[in-house]
Amino acid sequence: MTYKLTRCVWEITLACCFSCRYCGSRAGKARENELTTDECLRVADALIELGCRRVSMIGGEVFMRRDWKDIVMRLTSNGVAVNIITNGFLFNDRILDELRTAHIESVSVSIDGPREIHDKYRQPGSFDRAVNAVSVLTGAGIPTSIITTLHSENACCLDRLFDTVKQYDIFAWQLQACSPMGNASDSGLDHRFSFLDVMAFIDKHADTVPFSIGMADNIGYFTVADGRLRGNRSGKAFFRGCLAGISSIGIDSAGNIRGCEAMYDERFIEGNIRERSLRSIWESPESFAYNRGFSKELLTGKCAQCSFGEYCAGGCRSYNYFVHGKLYESPYCARNS
Repeated sequence: MTYKLTRCVWEITLACCFSCRYCGSRAGKARENELTTDECLRVADALIELGCRRVSMIGGEVFMRRDWKDIVMRLTSNGVAVNIITNGFLFNDRILDELRTAHIESVSVSIDGPREIHDKYRQPGSFDRAVNAVSVLTGAGIPTSIITTLHSENACCLDRLFDTVKQYDIFAWQLQACSPMGNASDSGLDHRFSFLDVMAFIDKHADTVPFSIGMADNIGYFTVADGRLRGNRSGKAFFRGCLAGISSIGIDSAGNIRGCEAMYDERFIEGNIRERSLRSIWESPESFAYNRGFSKELLTGKCAQCSFGEYCAGGCRSYNYFVHGKLYESPYCARNS
């Protein structure tokens, strides 16, 4: 079977101005062996050659890498849509001008709760800077979204955060579950919260604002309202199973290739672009076997008995792995909550 690469999440640096308590990649300092500018440009060319249509650029903090604009422009000048995910802390007029000239498709700003909770898990003053970044971006006409990572302490504060979010002219608000990996695992953060409560929140507010509110791939699964709750107002945005290695890949700042950048474990590294070409890694029959070789017989637990199991395929591989080590069994599926 031939697999077509359409999406990529690319961590261009591990350098960050934060060291958040739930950072899955333990960002802070740049790796000593991060890809050079020339290597990054070659990776961009490889993505273009493979037909990748959309790249989400992440860190660390993207703007801490001085050549971020050069890498972005290599992609956008060749028809690849690029979204940048940022904590908003370093945002300034120069970055705003560079975003315009780089022809960015959109920017996503992380805001993880009301001020006191956001700042507690990041650093003092970070909430105000993130909100300011959203205000400046939307005011400049740059398509902007907000991403909120949910855990036990902030999931109950969504109504309060909504009062802030709805003030801005964003196009989307994504709610995703904190995965117990990296700093979240090291700190003992309680990642658990009620998926059903979050889904009820989305259902309550989805039609009250001009932007879409949706849950990420690691929440939910095949309730009656699944399509609507994933942020597409057509009601047809059903979860189609984990796409890691099927149509998407992740690239880290040292050139390691995974099916998804949320699968932040050496077990899931398929190769490194310094040793093999991106095409050879993507097209290898041995790559991404956990998904490309999926069959419903691999499902375990309640997922094995679920009538939607072969479609959902057990949910998010990364979340499953880091919560209980079982790739083919969702630990908190909304159908069984």
